[in-house]
Amino acid sequence: MNDTSCQGRCSCSDPTPTAAAAPTPAAPAIDAPLSLSRFAIPGMDCPAEEQLIRMALAEGPALARLDFDLERRELTACHADEAAALLARLTPLGFGARLMETRPATAADLTQPAQAAPEARALKQLLAINALMFGVEILAGWWAQSAGLLADALDMLADAAVYGLALYAVGHAPALQRRAARLSGALQLLLALGMLAEVGRRIFFGAEPLGDAMMGVALLALLANVACLLLISRHRHGGAHMQASFIFSANDVIANLGVILAGALVFWLESPWPDWLIGTLIGLLVLHGAWRILKLR
Repeated sequence: MNDTSCQGRCSCSDPTPTAAAAPTPAAPAIDAPLSLSRFAIPGMDCPAEEQLIRMALAEGPALARLDFDLERRELTACHADEAAALLARLTPLGFGARLMETRPATAADLTQPAQAAPEARALKQLLAINALMFGVEILAGWWAQSAGLLADALDMLADAAVYGLALYAVGHAPALQRRAARLSGALQLLLALGMLAEVGRRIFFGAEPLGDAMMGVALLALLANVACLLLISRHRHGGAHMQASFIFSANDVIANLGVILAGALVFWLESPWPDWLIGTLIGLLVLHGAWRILKLR
C-alpha cells in the first residue's frame, strides 16, 4: 500500500543508505568546513518519507552528501553549518528525528557511491509494473463493484508516482523536485478523496461486490508485487533506493492480502461491508501520505 502514506504499509514505497532512493548526484563543491552527522529517524520506513526528508533539507545548510538507511531508520549527512540546523528542518516532519553523532568530515566521507545501471533499470521496471497493475485494478474494480480493488489500484498509482519521482529527481534542482512531489501529492489527495466519496456512495446507494472477482484480481496484484520483490532482491543492499523499494513492495503484499481476505469475507458472508472497510482503510492511508507531502514548505 502506499502511504504514500507509509505508516503501516511500508509501509508503505522507493523503500538505506537507503535502499535506493533517488540516486545521489556528484557531491557539490562547498567552500566551508564540513561535518558528518548521523540522525536516528524512527518514523522513516519508506521511499515516500525519504523524499519528504530530501525536500525538507533542500533549502537548509549546504549538503555534500545524504545517505539513507531505511532498515536502521538512520540518515547520514555531510554538511556545512551546524547539525542543529538540519535537525531543526527534520523535526517538523514528525518522524522523531534526533542527532546521534556529529564530527568533522574527512575526504573519504565525500565519496559518492555510483548508481548502478541495473538499479536504475529495476526502478523503471517497478514503475512499469505498478502503472500496469493500476490500469488492471481500476477496470476490474469498476466491473466487480469493489471498493477494495479500486483503492488498491489507487495504491498502485501512488507507488508508481513515488518510483517515478525518484527517477525524475536525479539531476534536477531541489525546487523543481518539490514542485513535482507536491503535484504528485495533490493528485493523490484528489484520488483518495474521490475513493472515500465512492465508498460513501456505495454505502448509501448499495452495491454488490463480487467476492470471487476481488480475490482473483487481488491475487494477480499479489503476484505483481512478488515479481517486484524478485526484481529488486538482488539490489536490496546496493543503495538507499533499492532497499527502500524492497521494503515498499514487501508491505504492498500486505495490502494485497487484505483485499484477498476482504473478497473471501464478501463471498462467505454475502455482505459488501468487508469490501467497503478495506477500501476505506487503503483510501485513508493514501490520503495521509498525500497530506504529509502537501504540508511541506
